[in-house]
Amino acid sequence: MAAKRRAGLAAEAATIVQDLPAGRRSARLRLRASWMYYVEEMTQNEIADALGIGRVTVVRLLRDARALNEVKISLSRDIADLPRIENALEKAFGLTEAVVAPLSSPVADPTAAIGAATGQFISDFVGPNMKLGVGWGRTLLRSLGFVDEKPIPSLAIVSLLGGISAVRQSNPAEFAWQFSRLFGADCYLIAAPALVDSYETKRTLIERCGIGPVFELADSLDAILVSVGGMNVDATSFLFGHFSGEDRQSLLARGAVGDLLYNFYDKSGAVVDHPINSRIMSVPLEQLLRTPHRILTSGGQHKVEAILGALRQLRPTVFITDEITAAALLTLDAAEQHRADTP
Repeated sequence: MAAKRRAGLAAEAATIVQDLPAGRRSARLRLRASWMYYVEEMTQNEIADALGIGRVTVVRLLRDARALNEVKISLSRDIADLPRIENALEKAFGLTEAVVAPLSSPVADPTAAIGAATGQFISDFVGPNMKLGVGWGRTLLRSLGFVDEKPIPSLAIVSLLGGISAVRQSNPAEFAWQFSRLFGADCYLIAAPALVDSYETKRTLIERCGIGPVFELADSLDAILVSVGGMNVDATSFLFGHFSGEDRQSLLARGAVGDLLYNFYDKSGAVVDHPINSRIMSVPLEQLLRTPHRILTSGGQHKVEAILGALRQLRPTVFITDEITAAALLTLDAAEQHRADTP
């Protein structure tokens, strides 16, 4: 099986390279080898097997990438682009910009690659006097290692979702303040659990317990940065015990395919009719739709349906994902459009 998978990966790499103009083939190989080595932390032997080339060639590609300044903390944006897929995403979903990160294989975990691409994008995006609303999750937490640490005057980071009280090895809800520290920015948190026991409790916390100003800040945000939660049992929303197995089953029964800031929606992007959605301590999604710049970052084949629903719900201006998820999204969207157009 391993030999067959390596052969398949080598054939895939050869196909990708052959599709490029001759002058860009070596650049494309440098990209893939560098990404696998520096971002996905594969060994040189593993890269050689995946790309169907010799280890000596891998060493040369990595050396050349460094000499050409293509590799710094992360790959330079111009090198990391996959223009054809990005253009297709922009046309299909009305995006201002799509950023697609390469993966070493269809079965690779895309979290590191998407995190790297997100960190690089947001480093270039943020600027002085900006108000940026952020969610949290494993993909966003992973992006922190790829953000350029630099002071930015009068930058405000606003958390869009409450937190969690019991954590394991890491706390994805810490993203907002860790992110703000990288820029020396002010940070505004929703000092409440992500899920409360009733809508009445939610209103009381907002109106009488000092959380209201954070929600008011959301009306003047310049941009938001959020990721998608899936409905799998190890998704962040279920992993930290906010929702029970019964909650998950009842959400699935109502058609839920994923969540944005713990707001569960169906494949069309509509928020499902479920009591949980009224108990979430998050800025309302309809409020976020008024934000000029909406950045969505997420990936994974198990979340394709969830991401498609999020694209329809949030209507992001920027979408950051990996090449495997991007291809699956385009295929699923085209299939659904075809069914809708067929009498």
